Amino acid sequence: MISQTLAQEVSQMEADLCSAFTNPTRILILYALDERPRNVTELTLELQITQPAASRHLKVLRDRGLVTSERHGTTVTYRLSDQRLIQALDLLRSVLRDRIAHRASLMEEVAD
Repeated sequence: MISQTLAQEVSQMEADLCSAFTNPTRILILYALDERPRNVTELTLELQITQPAASRHLKVLRDRGLVTSERHGTTVTYRLSDQRLIQALDLLRSVLRDRIAHRASLMEEVAD
């Protein structure tokens, strides 16, 4: 059995990790990086966001260990740190899809 202190530390780490998923743009960045590594300019064009916004989101993702960066001269390329992040996001989407389907079925029952 793990100690209460360790359990709290692990829970805090989980909460910190999950906080990166609280912004839709960061989720879109993760999905874009799943396709291939990109630099800030590519992300700004693809996601139609400003460079400062892209940089802020990438900093959050980097600070939480979800993306890594590699400098090539003046260009910094970002990539996913772990493919399982996309699997986790896909699992969350599956749960969301099931919740939406359940709510739709409730609405159909009310309408009948």
